[in-house]
Amino acid sequence: MTEASARCEAFSDAVFAIAITLLILEIRVPHVEHGLWAGLVALWPSYLAFLLSFVVILMMWVNHHELLRMVRAVNYPFLFANGLLLLTVTFVPFPTAVLAEHLTSPEAKTAVAFYCATFVANSLAWNLLLSTIVRNGLLCDEVSAETVAGVRKAYYGSLFIYLASTLVALIQPALGLLLNASLWILWIRLGYRRA
Repeated sequence: MTEASARCEAFSDAVFAIAITLLILEIRVPHVEHGLWAGLVALWPSYLAFLLSFVVILMMWVNHHELLRMVRAVNYPFLFANGLLLLTVTFVPFPTAVLAEHLTSPEAKTAVAFYCATFVANSLAWNLLLSTIVRNGLLCDEVSAETVAGVRKAYYGSLFIYLASTLVALIQPALGLLLNASLWILWIRLGYRRA
């Protein structure tokens, strides 16, 4: 049994909105011991982590919107696959807070690797959702095989880049973060509606 995707989209949009909002709650007002400016400047790891995750969640929301535009209906397996994806989205604020807290500490390698590994799990969820859509015949008739192949290639490729960024972070945290953020280009340019 299939049904229209409007309720699923509305629920998903709400989850994305909550996750993106939770990011800012991790930035605390500094205690003024050496001047407010110094306290605000000292929060730069929090600002960086917030910016990274805000952009990532925003891009995930846009890509989720575009993916659902390819879907004519949803079914029971789709709802669970989508729920798993949303689980990984709502988890993002936690590794963001860990990253902000430990970016300048001796534990930076672990913090960045944990942050990057979050997107390995997220990427697996995207791949499962796409596979569920295709396997259950939920695509709109006008979606071409070329478009599906392009999206699938991007999803598979991102999984390996996120995994590589996690491993690189264990050796060189800054490079791991850069590799992780390099996928922004892919997510911005991904074409869900090729002719």
